Amino acid sequence: MSTTIRVAAAGDIHAGAEDGNRVREAFERAGGHADLLLLAGDLTQHGQVDEVCVVADACRALEVPVVAVLGNHDWQSDRPDDLRRTLTEAGVVMLDRSHTILPVCGVSVGVAGVKGFVGGFAQEWANFGEPLFREAYAETTRDVDGLEQSLAAIGPCGIRIALLHYSPVEATLVGEPERLWLVLGADRLAGPIRRHRPDLVVHGHAHHGSFEGDVDGVPVYNVAVHVTGRDFWSFELDSAAVTSPPVAIDER
Repeated sequence: MSTTIRVAAAGDIHAGAEDGNRVREAFERAGGHADLLLLAGDLTQHGQVDEVCVVADACRALEVPVVAVLGNHDWQSDRPDDLRRTLTEAGVVMLDRSHTILPVCGVSVGVAGVKGFVGGFAQEWANFGEPLFREAYAETTRDVDGLEQSLAAIGPCGIRIALLHYSPVEATLVGEPERLWLVLGADRLAGPIRRHRPDLVVHGHAHHGSFEGDVDGVPVYNVAVHVTGRDFWSFELDSAAVTSPPVAIDER
C-alpha cells in the first residue's frame, strides 16, 4: 500500500536573537502542512545559544518531528554541543554522522545526517602537505564515513533521506563563483549517496547556488532559503514508488 509523506526542508535560517516572531511563524506554517521537518544547518547567525533558542522555541510546540544538522555558522562560537543540547531539549532530533528512524504516517522514514565539509570537485583537496591541510582532508573523510554508515543503517526503511549542510554535487553550486566551490562542498560526499541511493538528498550552505541537481539520478536539492525564496520547501515522497523521484512543491 502506498503512502505519501510530505517533507518540509530549509537551510540557512540564520536566526538572530530578535527573530523570534519570524521564525516561529515560519515553523508553524510548515508544521501545519508537513509530516516531517528537516533543517539543513546554519540555524544561527553566529552559533550563539540565544540565537539557537529562537529555533528551539519554534520547534518546541510542533506536533511533527524535526530533524537537523548544524552548519558552519553554528560552529562560529565554538559551542556546538550547547546548541545541540538546546535543540535536543526542545524535541529536535540532532544528527552528526548519525541516523534516525522515525515512524511517520505508518511509514519508517530513515534520515542520515552529516554536516559535511570542504574538498571541492574534480580536482579535490589532496591528502598531502601541511598538517592543517591533511586534517581538513581527514575531517571530510570522517563525514564521508559517517554518511556511509548512516545510509547503510537506514537501508531497510520505507523512505530514506540524506540531510547535509555542505553540497555533495556541483550542480547545486552553480551561481556561486567557482573559486568558492572548494569550500562549499566535496564530491567525496557523493560516494555514499551513489552506493546507497536514498530517495532524497537536501543541503544548504550555497546561498547563491542552484536548487536542483543529482548524483547519478539520485535527486539533490539546495534548500537554503536564499535559493528557494521560501521559509521551507516541501517535497512529497511515495513510500511504494521506490524508483519515483520526490515531487518538489512550490507553495507560495
